Amino acid sequence: MIPFPISDASPIAHPGPPPAEADVVIVGGGIVGVMTAWHLARDGVRVVLIEKGRVAGEQSSRNWGWIRAQGRDAAELPIVVEAGALWRDLAETIGEDLGLRQTGVAYLAKDAAEMAGYEAWLPNAVAAGVDSRLLGSAEVAALLPEAARTWAGGLWTATDMRAEPWVAVPALARAAVREGAQIVEGCAVRSLDVEAGRIAGVITEAGRIKAGSVVVAGGAWSSLLLRRHGIALPQLSVRATVVATEPGPEVFSGAAVDGLLAWRRRQDGGFTLAPSGYRELFVGPDAFRHLRKYAQQIYQDPLGTRLWPKAPKGFPDAWGTPRRWDADKPSPFEAMRVLNPAPNHARVTKMLRDFEATFPGHGPARAKAAWAGMIDTMPDVVPVVDRAESLPGLTIATGMSGHGFGIGPAFGRIAAALVQGKEPGHDLSRFRLSRFSDGSKLVLGPSL
Repeated sequence: MIPFPISDASPIAHPGPPPAEADVVIVGGGIVGVMTAWHLARDGVRVVLIEKGRVAGEQSSRNWGWIRAQGRDAAELPIVVEAGALWRDLAETIGEDLGLRQTGVAYLAKDAAEMAGYEAWLPNAVAAGVDSRLLGSAEVAALLPEAARTWAGGLWTATDMRAEPWVAVPALARAAVREGAQIVEGCAVRSLDVEAGRIAGVITEAGRIKAGSVVVAGGAWSSLLLRRHGIALPQLSVRATVVATEPGPEVFSGAAVDGLLAWRRRQDGGFTLAPSGYRELFVGPDAFRHLRKYAQQIYQDPLGTRLWPKAPKGFPDAWGTPRRWDADKPSPFEAMRVLNPAPNHARVTKMLRDFEATFPGHGPARAKAAWAGMIDTMPDVVPVVDRAESLPGLTIATGMSGHGFGIGPAFGRIAAALVQGKEPGHDLSRFRLSRFSDGSKLVLGPSL
């Protein structure tokens, strides 16, 4: 199995060199960029994906590995349903094991107020044809017979799935290459190439690539690149710490979360643990610039975000990270090939302790590995997937807000459709870029 997570120490699998010309250039080798390349290649489009570090080196290999419809925003639900079908099809057809398993997702409630929130969300599931249902306290106890704790009830979606991110996304990248896409790792896009007010390609550290269309799917780096071209994207990134335990007894085969902890069984017999409702924001220029847009999110959950006064050197929103640079000189994207934040070790210790307390029959929970990732998030906790009206030829697919791994195959298909001028197949008004500038009131997505 591939070591987790992927980092700049991982071998380059797609060395290039990049071509001089393509129909479409994709910036970013996370799951959304990879699946956009896969769909475009299957449509016969000459597509090249350029990744400054490694495919899945950032959040696409550092996430929890959940593939869930449960708890999603109403506008995302039809898309994540499509994504679930795509995941199943990919697992059957690409010839590589993605670690995909249908084991269900449970949200566990501490009290009646949380149960009321789950109940209020259920009509969204019904409308999208998702089989979510409420569980009583006794049903939760039957679902988690090894648990020492009790809950007031829960929300359960049996058809939700899990997969191994550090295995699945590189495998999907190889599948895209087999379909005809070209992928180049270790090559930064320094700038979009603009002629006569529209996209003409990109300028990379290895030279210019001529193309009529570009997709920016750069995760935590998207805002920095787009700002250079006058596109304001109020995207921030928050640190999330994860720990993988050594293999142990299967106290639960699926994924679950309560007010303390999120956990899911992994293919190797261990569990992936993450803190529930806790994230860390490194304050930088963008955090100050976009504070007003995030006010509603902060007000709704004032204790859910820990603030740190500055980001480590080289991070996208670090105080010293350049906002302007020449395209013929090294850029911030070359200075940090893979965004690899250190985990919060105090949280790692607490997660292991909480897991042991929840499942005492499991025995001591020993850490096999711990890491952190930077989740690209938006003020309303839903992504931007849209064409850029101010720069024809540019499509943006970013700000997945922690949803990217599960929903990525479908948003890749949608981004590929937007590039080709096809109907996306879903109402994308919720994900339009202009919602941050047209006076619309931002509506927070569910915090489930």
